[in-house]
Amino acid sequence: MSNPDWYRTFFTELPNEFWRRAATPEWTVADVDFIVSRLGLAPGSRILDAPCGSGRHSLLLAARGHRVTGVDISPEAVTHARAAAATAGLDVDFTVGDMRDVPRTGAFDTALCLGNSFGYLDPAGTAQFVSALAGAVRPGGGLVIDFGATAESILPGFTGERDVMRTGDIEVETRTEYDLAESRLLSRYTFRRGDQVLETTAVHHIYTSGQLTGFLRAGGFTVTGRHASPDGAPYELGSPRLVLLARR
Repeated sequence: MSNPDWYRTFFTELPNEFWRRAATPEWTVADVDFIVSRLGLAPGSRILDAPCGSGRHSLLLAARGHRVTGVDISPEAVTHARAAAATAGLDVDFTVGDMRDVPRTGAFDTALCLGNSFGYLDPAGTAQFVSALAGAVRPGGGLVIDFGATAESILPGFTGERDVMRTGDIEVETRTEYDLAESRLLSRYTFRRGDQVLETTAVHHIYTSGQLTGFLRAGGFTVTGRHASPDGAPYELGSPRLVLLARR
């Protein structure tokens, strides 16, 4: 039985460093360009990035003149993000915390949930997260969710094959399986760097595109767009990624 709170301990230095290397600057620029243009964000906009990971989106948004608050449960990731902000001379408010514990000030112009994080929580937790985002964002403010575990993306042609990826001296082997009883994707990772080996499991709850709409509607958001990538391509059955736009 997989740990429902797996994300509280998963994001240590080795997995975080792997993803820091794997996510290219070009990916980050494309994401930020899409967010800013689609939501019409003016410089100085107040942006909530939750969870923010090691801060790649937060840092670029701050470099473009936005006021950014990043929240993440991984102390290692937040420490890395703070150091990167200090090196770049950027003022970003990075905080360690659960994604549901974001500032409910109603003052943010937009909230971001990127990096496939939306499926970390079960349905009850997801509803709590959406409620927290609604409390953080001002009326008329925006929301962007980047989700790769939508049912329409995962299930067509799912095989659960083994995959091996490398970034420099880090190798990760991934074995995936689908939990039919709980509608969850279980990704079993083995990270290796020299003599260091880490075996750990990530869990993503699978939601249909319609279920996502239901979560957001219940939280007070209206979906305004579904895209397959930052180039604006429409989301379709089998698209590997859903970039969903909404307004409060």
